[in-house]
Amino acid sequence: MYNIKAKKKYGQNFLKDETVVEQIVQSIPNTKNALVEIGPGLGDLTKKLLKVKGVVAFEVDVDLYEILTKNFQDEIDNSKLKLINRDVLEGWDKNLIDTNYDLVANLPYYIATKIISRAFRDSNCKNILVMIQREVAVKFCANVNQKEFSTLSVLAQSVGEAEIVFDIPPEAFYPPPKVTSSILKISKSELSYDEDFEKFLRVCFIQPRKKLSKNLSTKYSKDIVFEILENLNLETLRPHQVTTPMYHQLYKILKGRIDGEFKSEKRG
Repeated sequence: MYNIKAKKKYGQNFLKDETVVEQIVQSIPNTKNALVEIGPGLGDLTKKLLKVKGVVAFEVDVDLYEILTKNFQDEIDNSKLKLINRDVLEGWDKNLIDTNYDLVANLPYYIATKIISRAFRDSNCKNILVMIQREVAVKFCANVNQKEFSTLSVLAQSVGEAEIVFDIPPEAFYPPPKVTSSILKISKSELSYDEDFEKFLRVCFIQPRKKLSKNLSTKYSKDIVFEILENLNLETLRPHQVTTPMYHQLYKILKGRIDGEFKSEKRG
């Protein structure tokens, strides 16, 4: 079954451990939302998901798409499975599908954060259950004052709650990756997502071990930055020492003072 050669350009690592597949299915939120799977690969997880409910699956690899189409022809014919052959990021407009859904995926490491970030912005996406590199999953789940606290941590806390459900060893895959993977679960709330806020955070964390004031001054007026940080008692803190609510407050104040710079950045 696993005689298909994984393609490096797609970052493919096929999950072969049936126990892990079952654990993933058991971790799916019990909701009435549709199920969206990104990168079904050989369809091992897809087969289990279809026992729970209908699935909309996106597979970029034409060869795998053809295999999936053949193996799941009955499910496709009875509309239990909708299989789409395209790059999910290129085809992701405002909403991936036009109804509320929960996202399930074994994401390639090189593109995982982009897909999760895009799911944050999709108001129809209600829950995220993805397999990613453990090192990245830890960043999504980190809390203030932890060294792993980063842009990803603040973004996750801004849209809901993140947790690592369980870890997966390399030998559970074919071919085995060089790192440990984790199942990351993010339960989204009704909080809104602002792309400009994400850009602002990346400036804040551009050099994580430098003071926040130093990082912000690389992009915005030094005098205004120091004035605002002093008023908020943040002038001596480093990025990982600032809470998520405080980042939102800082962003709101700074945006109000330097709105022109934010607008020009958005046009770029």
